[in-house]
Amino acid sequence: MSDSIDPRFTPMIAEAIRRALEEDIGEGDVTTLCTIPPQAQLSGRFLAKEAGVIAGLEVAQQVYARLDPRVELEVLFPDGSVLEAGTVFARVRGPCRALLTGERTALNFMQRMSGIATQTRRFVQAVAHTKARILDTRKTAPGLRALDKWAVRIGGGVNHRFGLWDEVLIKDNHIAAVGSIREAVRRVREGDPQRRPIIVEVRTLEELREALELGVTRILLDNMDLEQLRQAVAITAGRVPLEASGNVTLDNVAQVAETGVDFISIGALTHSVKALDISLDLES
Repeated sequence: MSDSIDPRFTPMIAEAIRRALEEDIGEGDVTTLCTIPPQAQLSGRFLAKEAGVIAGLEVAQQVYARLDPRVELEVLFPDGSVLEAGTVFARVRGPCRALLTGERTALNFMQRMSGIATQTRRFVQAVAHTKARILDTRKTAPGLRALDKWAVRIGGGVNHRFGLWDEVLIKDNHIAAVGSIREAVRRVREGDPQRRPIIVEVRTLEELREALELGVTRILLDNMDLEQLRQAVAITAGRVPLEASGNVTLDNVAQVAETGVDFISIGALTHSVKALDISLDLES
């Protein structure tokens, strides 16, 4: 899948940037306004202080464009580049006030996105010898989902559904509420004129067999152990793509992938990400 942002989400990203700047600047960057004359110019460099996958440079460009279109950002290593600690990956120059005012917002976005991309790349590399693909989840920072999911793509992962509206995911609580997988699928097919993809979550091999009869788009195997996953793959025999989910870590993801599942969804890509250490060093 391309690591470019889905154009449907461009307005969400623009709004996230607007909110972030508004939250940080408020009535004005009083320190900068008091100390820096309006005509002052400055340059600087973005430095990766630890190894990882860089992500969010396009977002940083948008941050500065909102503050002052005269700011120029020169990209030396584009999003998706794997960097060693100490690498200068971009340079920036322009009005000093804009550089200082936008510094923290640009870094906040890049550090989070780079952390997500770096973690995603680790999982992708761990299963590279299999056919399994790494999926994200909806366990994202509120208001930043488009950015979090973009970072997953930059890291080599694949986006699961964006929200509750673009795909159907029938989970255990839906099934409990209506009585059976079959009834839940029937209601979706009657009630959704757009005929969106239908994913069904199953917890047992018996539920898997029931779901296989219904012609759904994908089946999610929830919290199954390795032997159950292997049995599920054998039972399915390629009729429907299978997704493994639940308690997947870097320590066990290769074993999960080796069972033969098609997808592995991992909330930890986004819900507990460690930001990558990045700095902006300004030069007089």
